[in-house]
Amino acid sequence: MIKLVVFFALLLAFAFGFSTLADTPGHMLLQWGETEYRVSLITGIVGLVVITFALMTLWTVLRLVFRLPSLVGFANRMRRQAKGQQAIARGLVAVGAGDRKLAQRYAQDSRRLLGNEPLALLLRAQSAQLAGDPKGAEDAFKAMLEAPETQSLGLRGLFIEAERRNDAPAARLFAEEALRRAPESAWAAEAMLGFKASARDWRGAIGIIDQNVSRRVIDRDEGRARRAVLLAAAAEETLETNPDEALSLAQEALRSMPGLVPAAEIAARRLSAKGDFAKATRILETAWKDNPHPDLAAAYLGVRHGDSALDKLKRARALMKLMPDARESRFAVARAAIDAREFQAAREALESLALEKPTVRACLLMAELEEIESGNQGLVRSWLARASRAPREPAWVAAGVVADGWSPVSPVTGRIGAFEWREPPQAPEAHLRARIDADRFEVPVVAPPVIEATSEPAVSQSPAPSDAGVSPKAASEPLDFHPIIPDDPGPEPTGTKPRTGFRFFG
Repeated sequence: MIKLVVFFALLLAFAFGFSTLADTPGHMLLQWGETEYRVSLITGIVGLVVITFALMTLWTVLRLVFRLPSLVGFANRMRRQAKGQQAIARGLVAVGAGDRKLAQRYAQDSRRLLGNEPLALLLRAQSAQLAGDPKGAEDAFKAMLEAPETQSLGLRGLFIEAERRNDAPAARLFAEEALRRAPESAWAAEAMLGFKASARDWRGAIGIIDQNVSRRVIDRDEGRARRAVLLAAAAEETLETNPDEALSLAQEALRSMPGLVPAAEIAARRLSAKGDFAKATRILETAWKDNPHPDLAAAYLGVRHGDSALDKLKRARALMKLMPDARESRFAVARAAIDAREFQAAREALESLALEKPTVRACLLMAELEEIESGNQGLVRSWLARASRAPREPAWVAAGVVADGWSPVSPVTGRIGAFEWREPPQAPEAHLRARIDADRFEVPVVAPPVIEATSEPAVSQSPAPSDAGVSPKAASEPLDFHPIIPDDPGPEPTGTKPRTGFRFFG
């Protein structure tokens, strides 16, 4: 509405001005040599307007004529650009679908239509990778280095190709160059972190993590966890050459991750060597609450040098009070009880473990207990046989790889802090056999049933063929029933005390 009012107002003002101009007396004089042209004022103004419009039209036509070749070229370029963009779109779809031939055809079309434009180069590189042509992919990535906007992409592509051909020095050079040009590049920082960790340059790796956290490439919690792992690795490496520095590094790691087992073990053992038993105990107890681990239990039992076996058993029971439901608590008590020759306590802890899940470690400890307490070789062999087919205890596992000890870097993926203390991969039948073994315990022997003699005289019958060789005395005796126990453990040695609880047989 407002626009309509403004339009009519302008139209009214123009009409009023034109009417006023027409009523204004006067004339315009144009002299050309000896000739004079005299017209009224309104006619002269209208003539000037018409001449101006005609000149503008003529200039536009002439400009269009002179620019016609460039306009035709521009139209052709736009058409080629549209065809090239269409070829790139279809080529990327073909790459995603895994159509090698179609991807290569569209890559050639985009190269012909667009030359070395970034998306065309990307399509060329991806189609070459799909076709298994590393040389073509490297050429495309090298061409990307010429343009500032594609340098990072080109360096990443060259880095990946170098890794595929196992050329670690070249891959490291590309990652270093990418990090130098773009310090906030996440992939370059991660690659350099892996290279430094593989070279055991723990301090250099810690420096990269600090930079990544400050630049917000990784979040603060992840950076703190990785830094703790690297500090623990540095402490392990310097433990022999510089124990005091190792203690400082381990304590710094524990401030970020109190449950880190290797750091807690190193710190506790160094503090124990210095006589600071209270602080070593606190560190181990804190770590134990986060991650019950046999290394922590061993360090906790040996925190005081010269303690007796009974003292270590008391410490094991203190650990069990901290984490009563943890299997490692019962293992610690069982181990300490065997060393202290408290066989009843050891049997109680081990039998609960074997009933819950008879693993390799539980079976081996039961075999050791039977060997020391009774010397019953039948039971020892039974437990050793069960250990050969029992599931394994938790171990350090990273990317499906089971390691004998903790390591800061995964040997498969190169990721820092990948090792976890958990149950290793094992065959499903191991769990099934463990459950079956847990249900097979010794049945208490019941009194044999007594067959009462009848008043009727026995009828003399000829023995059946299957009874041949049985003496009349044996045939007349009452039958003695006993439970069938597989893998007969053999006779009990004389002079041993009766034992309570379950006894398992394989």
